[in-house]
Amino acid sequence: MSVLLEAVGVFLAVVGWAMLAITLFNSYWRVSTVSGNVITTSTIFENLWQSCATDSTGVYNCWEFQSLLELPAYLQASRALMISALVLGFLGLLCGMVGLRCTKVAEDNPNMKAKMAALSGFMFVLAGICGMVTVSWYASNITRDFFNPLFVGTKYEIGPALYLGWSASLLLIIGGGCLFSSCKGCSAREKSYTYPYKGTKTAVSAGITSPPRPRADSNTSSNGGMYGKNAYV
Repeated sequence: MSVLLEAVGVFLAVVGWAMLAITLFNSYWRVSTVSGNVITTSTIFENLWQSCATDSTGVYNCWEFQSLLELPAYLQASRALMISALVLGFLGLLCGMVGLRCTKVAEDNPNMKAKMAALSGFMFVLAGICGMVTVSWYASNITRDFFNPLFVGTKYEIGPALYLGWSASLLLIIGGGCLFSSCKGCSAREKSYTYPYKGTKTAVSAGITSPPRPRADSNTSSNGGMYGKNAYV
């Protein structure tokens, strides 16, 4: 059962990691629609790297954010957290390939495989937390500006990329948790296993020797010879 749990955990974590990579490069983190007549209606959408605009005629323009220092602090932190999440997910995948019991890597060392599986689960959970914090923080800034009546800039709404990021982060956390659960079950079975008792080897390894058998005394044997066999009847 724990082998199946490991496989399910790695599968969910890898799917979440791939979805998180798609989220990072998705353009629709926040979306704003400027309504007007048929000609002037346009849609503005942004992500962590660029801002794009398109109108009803199909004209599509994008421009990248030029200066890193001019960006808001939450946007800089979101970039760092998302990149860290992807790096942690990649490292977790490598550790999972070593730690899974269904693989042939280091199969003669089950203790090391269990530790690598636990490390993989920890990295997946940490990657999911980084992704969850990034997406939630970005969405919090969108809703704060949207409901602020004193905000004079362009008001955006939550884009579909954020929903994808929430789902990806949740899959990473669940997958890492499954790996932790499988390692815990494996260690519990190893502790409850009792080895068969081998008296001879145990006594020798412990340095315990059986006491010498008493030798027949010469006096006793001589005394025994004084009586006939009928004395014992």
